[in-house]
Amino acid sequence: MEAILELDQYLFEFINSACQNAFLDWLMPMWRNKYFWIPLYLFLIFFLLFNYKLKGLLLILTVVTAVGISDFTSSQLIKKKVERLRPCKQKELVVQLHVPCGSGYSFPSSHATNHFAVAMLLIGTLGRHFRRIKLPLFLWAASIALGQVYVGVHYPIDVLTGALLGSAIGSFLAWRFVVWETRFEKREQA
Repeated sequence: MEAILELDQYLFEFINSACQNAFLDWLMPMWRNKYFWIPLYLFLIFFLLFNYKLKGLLLILTVVTAVGISDFTSSQLIKKKVERLRPCKQKELVVQLHVPCGSGYSFPSSHATNHFAVAMLLIGTLGRHFRRIKLPLFLWAASIALGQVYVGVHYPIDVLTGALLGSAIGSFLAWRFVVWETRFEKREQA
């Protein structure tokens, strides 16, 4: 376990310090901010409602459910049990901090958990019809997760664990949505 934590700290220092540049210093604080993505979320809502009506509304509700489950699981169930301090609260670390440190704990990253839950849910549902969105959705979630390390508020293991947890939640809800959608379509055809 000690070797894993040492590697985690090494990767944190590499991403947070050695990879610093003016462009990412400007981009990453915005990129990881949930308000930055409001235009994308609004586009998705209008696209789903306009093109899919009831199914679109149900997919929107499933996305909201995914975020609720992932956020509650990461921030309430796991973080409060593990109580890992954020790197920006570690006095022995030199951290390039680009955003406020945050008051909560570090493990797992809720940003990573939530964004991977949404990405995997959309990959498993919309990605069945629009195959070209799969990689961009995955890269979107991964870049936001990596941004958490870059700005100094999470370790790499925090975002990796959040990515795995969010992926599991999003994939499960995508599977449930597809099962429901298949049953709904069979009823409509009957």
